[in-house]
Amino acid sequence: MQAPEIVVYGTRLSGHAHRVETFLRMLQLPFRSVEAGAAVRQSAEFRKLNPLGQIPVLTDGDLVLADSNAILVYLAKRYAPGSAWLPEDAIGAARVQRWLSLAAGEIAFGPARARIQARFFDTGMPQPVMQDLAAKVLGFMNAELATTSFLAGDTATLADLACYAYVAHAPEGGIDLAPYPHVQAWIARVQALPGFVPMPAE
Repeated sequence: MQAPEIVVYGTRLSGHAHRVETFLRMLQLPFRSVEAGAAVRQSAEFRKLNPLGQIPVLTDGDLVLADSNAILVYLAKRYAPGSAWLPEDAIGAARVQRWLSLAAGEIAFGPARARIQARFFDTGMPQPVMQDLAAKVLGFMNAELATTSFLAGDTATLADLACYAYVAHAPEGGIDLAPYPHVQAWIARVQALPGFVPMPAE
C-alpha cells in the first residue's frame, strides 16, 4: 500500500512554513509544497483546511493540521518517537515547550513582526515595541546559549527549529545580531545540521 502523501501549504518566505519543511527534510520524509499566498489563504477551499486562514497547514493522508509548532510536535511523535527532537522526560519536554512558547510569543512579536513590517506591510505595532521585544528575547537567548550548544540542551530539538528562521533573518527587520555572538554561533550550528536548507532572503 502506498504511503499517504504529506503536503505543506505555505510560502517560501514564511519562517513558520520553513521550520516545518526543514524538519520534514531532516526526517527524510518526502513531501510536496503548495504555495499558499494571501489570495489562496482567503479562498473557501483553503479555509476548509484552516478556518483562520493561516499558514502552514500540513496534510498527511486524512489528517489536516495547522500551526507550525503543533505540526512539529506531530511529526516528532508520529515519525521520530523517542528521539531527541522532543524529549520524553519531563524536564527535557518542558525545556522544549518553553522555547516553543517563546517562538510563538516574543520572537513572533519581536524579530518576526519587525521583518514582516520591513518587507511586506505595516503590522500595526510600533517599531520601538518590536525592537524592545527583540532585544529582550535575543539577550535571553544569548545568555542561555553561552553555556549550551542548542536552546534546550546540547542536542538539537524542536526548540531550535521553531526559533531559528525569524532569529536568523532578524536583520531583515533592522535588528542587529552583532551584540549576540552566542546567538550567531547557534545559527551556524543549526545551519550545519544534516538536511538543513536555508530559507531564502528574497
